[in-house]
Parts: sequence; C-alpha cells; structure tokens
Amino acid sequence: MSGKPKLHYFNGRGRMEPIRWLLAAAGVEFEESYLEKRDDLTKLQQDGYLLFQQLPMVEIDGMKLVQTRAIANYIATKYNLYGKDLKERALIDMYVEGMFDLNELLMYYVFQPADKKEQHFTNMMDKATNRYFPVFEKVLKEHGKDFLVGNQLSRADVQLLEIILMAEEFKPDILAKFPLLQSFKATISNIPTIKKFLQPGSQRKPPTREEDVSKVMKIFHS
Repeated sequence: MSGKPKLHYFNGRGRMEPIRWLLAAAGVEFEESYLEKRDDLTKLQQDGYLLFQQLPMVEIDGMKLVQTRAIANYIATKYNLYGKDLKERALIDMYVEGMFDLNELLMYYVFQPADKKEQHFTNMMDKATNRYFPVFEKVLKEHGKDFLVGNQLSRADVQLLEIILMAEEFKPDILAKFPLLQSFKATISNIPTIKKFLQPGSQRKPPTREEDVSKVMKIFHS
C-alpha cells in the first residue's frame, strides 16, 4: 500500500466531498476507489470493511474509518485543523454542525422529485441567506480575524468555503449582503493548498447532475 489515504465512494460529491476538501487543504495526497455498481458496495460489506454497512469509508493509518463526521474529526486533528485547545474545538464543532445542516439541504436538491424541487430550492436559499450565512458574517465581525476560530486555518474555514461555493452554484450573488463572507471567500480561496484544489484537474468533484442521480440510486438503493 502506498501510504496515501484511500477514499471509497462513488465518483461524485455526496458525503465524501468535505473529506476531500479537508485532505486537500492539509496538503495530503489521496487515492480514490470509485463504486460503479451495487456489487461494489456489496463486496465491501461482505468483506467486513464497512462497520455500519455504509459509505463513505476512508482507509488511513491502518484503519478503515466510516461515518463522515468521525473521518473529518480524525483528519482535522491529525493535520492541525482543529483549533489549539478545547474551547476552540467546541466552537469549530458548533460551526461545522450548522454547516453540515446547510450542506444536507444543498446536497439533496438534485435528488428531489420534480414537483418538490421549487419548494426545496426556496427553502434552501431562505435558510442559507436568513439563518446560516448571517451567523458566519456575525462571527467574522465579532472575531475580527481572517478565520472563524483562533488565528489559523481550521476545518470550519475549509468547510464554510466549500458550502459558499456550493451555494453560489445555485445563486451566484448569494453573498451580496455579506461583505465579510466575500472577503473570507477570497482569503481562504488563496491559501496555496486550497487554491490548488480549486484548479481544473484536481480531485474536487463537479456538481451532481440529474443524469448522475439514477446511477447513485442504483449503487445505494437497488
């Protein structure tokens, strides 16, 4: 084995994308093994690789880690993206949990049935602009630094940038009323490891398309 983390998932964003972002921000090279069909998932399950029979799964440091938050916590701790003390970690956890809530809304839009898409879109944009982004604008204002917590990059910064860019795919001017988030986006996007991840040809995945949905459903729900 090469020693690089190995990510097991389908070739798309889903619940693995925050993991890709964290590894990239930490400057860690990783490999990916893509599931193409239901049998690929069944084999991992039968081989005992998936503790709860679910993906994502990351092979790292001799472990087979599952559960998105557990994987992200491990990577953030290992690569010093988790604050300098317990209080900073608590803030990071609190912010990231809010981000996960918004991420779920954005991620599931493409999976909505046609008659529910408009309602989901309206709810998603309302929550982004009236619940979540105002919180992070306020945090940046009160903290007075380039970062959400402390004075160094943390997983909260990485994952907020990921979500901002996802939200902008739905509504390009979504940050119009949030000048500090606009500055934050520019600053974090220019960190060398993240700048590299944002370039074409990186392991960052494009938005999930309508035509991808049936393939994903066949792997996980057939």
